[in-house]
Formats: sequence, C-alpha cells, structure tokens
Amino acid sequence: MPSFDIVSEVNQVELRNALDQTNKEVSNRFDFKGSDARVEHADKTLTVFADDDFKIGQVYDVLIGKLTKRGVDVRCLQRGKVETIGGNKAKQVITVKVGVDQELGKKIQKLIKDAKLKVQASIQGDAVRVSGTKKDELQAAIALVRKSVTDFPIQVENFRD
Repeated sequence: MPSFDIVSEVNQVELRNALDQTNKEVSNRFDFKGSDARVEHADKTLTVFADDDFKIGQVYDVLIGKLTKRGVDVRCLQRGKVETIGGNKAKQVITVKVGVDQELGKKIQKLIKDAKLKVQASIQGDAVRVSGTKKDELQAAIALVRKSVTDFPIQVENFRD
C-alpha cells in the first residue's frame, strides 16, 4: 500500500556550521569587543550568552541570518525568556523543535480526515504516516498539508509506491 511520512527534521551539520559562523562573526565584530557574546549548542537547545538584552537580540539576528543562508528553517526555533546571570551578564535558551509533536499530529490527522481524501493518517512516534490506495490521493494529501501547516517546518519522507 502506498504511503509517506510527515516529519520535522533539522540538519544538525548545517546547524553546527551556522553556530560556528555566528560565533566567529560575533568575536570579530567591533560592537562586541570586550564582551562575552557567544552561542552554545547542547542536544536540542541553543544558549545565547551576552552582556544585556540588546546584545542577545543582535547575536540572535546574526544566528538567524547564518541559519537562513545554510538552509535551516528558522521556524524550528523557539525562544525562551532572557535570564540575568551574575552581575551584568544575560542568557537566553532557544529550543530546537524536532519531530512532529502529538498536538500537531492530531491537527494533521484531523485536516486529512476533514478533506475527505481516501487516505488514512496515523501518528507513529514523532511522525505522521499517511497511507492510501492511489498515488494521486497521497499527492493531494501532501499538497493539502503543505498548504495548511505554515507555522511549523515539515518534510515528507519515505514516499513508497
């Protein structure tokens, strides 16, 4: 039976390269001279360190630019609150969202069901599997999901005929 998976992945290599480029640019910029501005990566979080809120915003803007140039979808980033740490330093934790969560999976499932296409959608861990009898129906489901889900980066994988 033909099927495909709807997933949300982030290219970790490109993410690491963008972080390295961001740290290099921040260390070389004149307006960051003498400050400890940097971005650190741990598992599924990025931590931006700087002297104050304004500089955190500037580092974040540089990071967004580098991620965009490297082809990483910035909709996968979720900014946290800016926290003050020791004296005049601040940090902000940015979560990298990977995988289709249960809420979005249910939304996609309902969307496909309401469209009355002859396909079935089922949540499988952090992915949504859509299966049907005809390839044309699956392609219509792909177009519907891509058009409807705009606030979260999704990809279509494992298209099997």
